Amino acid sequence: MSRLAPFSLRLTPKERSQLEAQAGAMPLATYIKSVVFAAEAPKYRKRRKPPVAEQQLLAEVLVRLGQTRQSNNLNQIAKHLNQGTLIVDPELEEDLNRAVAEVAWIRAAIMEALGVKQ
Repeated sequence: MSRLAPFSLRLTPKERSQLEAQAGAMPLATYIKSVVFAAEAPKYRKRRKPPVAEQQLLAEVLVRLGQTRQSNNLNQIAKHLNQGTLIVDPELEEDLNRAVAEVAWIRAAIMEALGVKQ
């Protein structure tokens, strides 16, 4: 069996001492291989590409954000509230309710796309 090129691992002197102490009388390379290739060694998942459904949901969120002027409208409302010049009529109340619903939908959609349970 032909061997591949050596693998290099940089350690601090403290890490090297700890590794040698853990290896005991076992050769260091043998010890490292036994730990790395042990059945109970941690397995790390590959970075996964988000599923198409998640990408579509996030795209829809971005589209809806781009189509609305909710952030600008909410900023104007806050400005008038701070100035004391806000008159809440039925049209404004409807706009506020729509903005709240839109923000709630966006929050829920982002959390769903990220796989966060609510």
